[in-house]
Amino acid sequence: MPGSFVVGAIMCAMDDAYAARLAAAEPRTPRPFADLLDRLVTDGQLRSGVATGLSALVLDGLTVAGLAYDSRAVSPGGLFVAVPGEHVDGHDFVADAARRGAAVAIVERDMPVTIPQVVVDRSLLALAVAATWWYGDPSSQLGVVGITGTDGKTSTARLTAAVLEAGGWPTGIVSTIGGRIGGADETRPPHATTPQAPELQRALAAMLAAGDRAAVVETTSHGLALGRVNGVRYDIAVLTNVTHEHLDLHGTWEAYRDAKRSLFSRLAVDAANPAKADPRWPRTGILNADDPSFELFAKTTRAAGARVLTYGRAPADLRLTGADDDGSHLRVAWDGPSGTRQVALQLAGRFNAYNALAAAAVGEAIGLDPEAVDAGLESLAGVTGRMERVELGQPFGLIIDYAHSPKSLEVVLDELARLAAASGGGLIAVIGSAGERDVAKRARMGRIAAERCQLVVVTDEDPRDEDPMAIIDAIADGAKAAGAVEGRSVLRVRPRGEAIRSAIRAAQVGDIVLLAGKGHENTILGPQGREDPWNEREAAAAALAELGFGPP
Repeated sequence: MPGSFVVGAIMCAMDDAYAARLAAAEPRTPRPFADLLDRLVTDGQLRSGVATGLSALVLDGLTVAGLAYDSRAVSPGGLFVAVPGEHVDGHDFVADAARRGAAVAIVERDMPVTIPQVVVDRSLLALAVAATWWYGDPSSQLGVVGITGTDGKTSTARLTAAVLEAGGWPTGIVSTIGGRIGGADETRPPHATTPQAPELQRALAAMLAAGDRAAVVETTSHGLALGRVNGVRYDIAVLTNVTHEHLDLHGTWEAYRDAKRSLFSRLAVDAANPAKADPRWPRTGILNADDPSFELFAKTTRAAGARVLTYGRAPADLRLTGADDDGSHLRVAWDGPSGTRQVALQLAGRFNAYNALAAAAVGEAIGLDPEAVDAGLESLAGVTGRMERVELGQPFGLIIDYAHSPKSLEVVLDELARLAAASGGGLIAVIGSAGERDVAKRARMGRIAAERCQLVVVTDEDPRDEDPMAIIDAIADGAKAAGAVEGRSVLRVRPRGEAIRSAIRAAQVGDIVLLAGKGHENTILGPQGREDPWNEREAAAAALAELGFGPP
């Protein structure tokens, strides 16, 4: 049976092996709080030395037996960090944490409770310091690859881990589709790609304890801007691409880009990221030479004192010379420091050639055997929810993909249009857009889909506390502005399962139906934090079964 646990605030369900590895990484011995206080001072987090109820005598004997940022997860003797959130403020629960036995709290303002408190400028950043301290700086003993970019992070992370494993480096993963620790996979990951600092540091500690020697961490702009990855000592940073996304948090595209760029600044050898004992992980920034932001990222990487290693069709260290998808394999060829290479990937979509070259560049950076790199790339059997085929005997194609940004939707549809045309068919797309997230992209996604598809079915993705129909209307209006006709080439359908049925019922021989936006995700986020169980593949199979298609 699946296990579950609470770390900080996120309730996670997972298989027993993954849960056991996480549990084994939890410290069992209380630690002196004075050590953490020293770190907070060194990091500049302590607000003018403000501490309430922390006399020298109290501090001398104060120990911490756990770490939480959700009062419900506080254990006796634990440290509670009060973090202001999007919907609730942790300061409202300091008293509850004290009642549950918290020994000390980190806050942004003094609270009327009897337990000692340390006042900091930003408790979210202090949480990262505390998590790194509590779990013993695990990334200092791992080779750490951070992968950032608007699209392609997950596939690149999986390819990179496969390359490292083939090269003799047991590798853990922190990823959108679920983590991996000591070879055990997480089966039901939470919605966030980059977890909060305690979950991230605990996962890294578990990897180390389970025998992993490297970690691949999908590193989002949210994780960087909100300090979740502070304390992670990166050795290699990889950029896939930078396009329009997440303006809800960053405000401008430039701020979004610069959040991602900050990953490459973290490659500097300094007090925050000292040189590691193992010299086989030189600080390296791996960059897509074809991305319009390439030069800016290269400048940042060089300013950090790190090596720049490039890939792409433009003149690059790993120069892409061929990408051919024959329906069963993606054949990728490139010229690089290790000579001319060619692999046959078990992945669909020519855009995955870029992801493969980024992973190969990681192998180049740490000097892996080229044959091992090739074998690792070819070993990956697929990535859940990424160009995932559903084949149950129907005479048309059915693809599940996580594409949820304008650029990723455009790239996937352009790739599928070529395949549909070769079969004499057209495209049908089911799309949506997340609530309480970047509103500017909604009409753009509708326009992109309408320009490429014979039918666009607009539906729910994760509406959260927004009006679902308002989101759908914004996307559909973008489709209509591109020439789609209401009721004929653009439909507004809720709920998502019914939208999938509508798309599949409309498909003819040779068509390709794309189910975009949800991919691997196992819930649909609704109002007031509600999470409705969801499985895109099961919904597609159910719709096909209604038409008489299914397993032989």
